[in-house]
Amino acid sequence: MSSEVFWSALALVLVIEGAMPFLSPGSWRKGFLQLLQLRDGQLRFFGLCSLLLGLALLWLAN
Repeated sequence: MSSEVFWSALALVLVIEGAMPFLSPGSWRKGFLQLLQLRDGQLRFFGLCSLLLGLALLWLAN
């Protein structure tokens, strides 16, 4: 993987992550507060699901 691809992917992540707080800060804050109410095990489960989905998408893309 070239460094250009890495920096492009990182930039895209930042654009996607910044879209929700920019477009709807109230909803983003409300959702973030709900995340804070989850137990550690629940957060780990969602993190694992996200990680596996991302790896699967990378695998399918290549």
